[in-house]
Amino acid sequence: MTDLTHSGDRILRALRFAVEAVARRRRERPTPIVPSHNVAGRALVTTIAIMTFLASLTVGAVTLVSETAAQWQNDISREITVQIIPREGLDMEAALGAVEQVARETPGVTGAARLDDAATSRLLEPWLGEGLQLSELPVPRLVVIAIDTSEPPNFEALGQRLTEAVPQAELDDHRAWVSRLVAMANAMIITGIGVLVLVLLATALTVVFATRGAMAGNRQIVEVLHFVGARSEFIAAEFQRHFFRLALIGALFGGFGAFVLFWMMGLWTESNQARPEADQISALFGSFSIGWTGYAGTVALVALVAGLTALTSRMTVLRQLASIDMLSPVEN
Repeated sequence: MTDLTHSGDRILRALRFAVEAVARRRRERPTPIVPSHNVAGRALVTTIAIMTFLASLTVGAVTLVSETAAQWQNDISREITVQIIPREGLDMEAALGAVEQVARETPGVTGAARLDDAATSRLLEPWLGEGLQLSELPVPRLVVIAIDTSEPPNFEALGQRLTEAVPQAELDDHRAWVSRLVAMANAMIITGIGVLVLVLLATALTVVFATRGAMAGNRQIVEVLHFVGARSEFIAAEFQRHFFRLALIGALFGGFGAFVLFWMMGLWTESNQARPEADQISALFGSFSIGWTGYAGTVALVALVAGLTALTSRMTVLRQLASIDMLSPVEN
């Protein structure tokens, strides 16, 4: 009996020595436990690429809407407009001149300029077409007033003075309109963040199932290594390295696809700036460019997806190995 015990100890020590030798050889010449190229790996790369692409679009949209909302709030602090409603017997040129004079005499106003016929016609082209004759249509005329952001004027007093000078004049400070747009933008930002979280969660769940499938496909190798003394961290590191590489490849493809789409959208906007439809888009979203913030967010997202995949794979392997340890005494 004692001889059998000693023989078993010698065999166990030999196996542990073999495992350590294999581990040393793996460090010198990496040979992953999980096959580097298989159908499941290619499917995971494709899935992560799609997920990263969708998440990058979400990041770009959130960045664009956030920057646009900030731009709207900044614009409202710099300019207001006065609208003059045409009436029978009203001298429009004289009314425009009176509004400009009242505005320039008001403290806190840095300038006032009427919107000429060409600019007014351009604003109306998307709805009324080209070649408008403003003298033949009851089209309201606008005066743009630039205000001092550090010391803005009293809008109520300014509106009253304008009404006294030109009864058909209406002051519009855009605050109600912009507040509604900003509220809508904030709702879109919250929705986008929620979508981003769901996409990342779906990616993590996909990695969990892929890791379990890889462990099931290499179950004998994993169990032998585990039972003969290989540390759980060593086995988990092998799976972590494998899935990190797959996730990085897929995330790079998805992020690159988003980059190309962002670039094409910005190029389309710039090439169609002379069209009225593009003017309306530019009025809402500027140049439709996400800027460096959006591109940096996409790069950070690629790193986040790769890191999340590696961490998820590691935790899944450690949990599976812990469950094997719990079941092994019962089986013995």
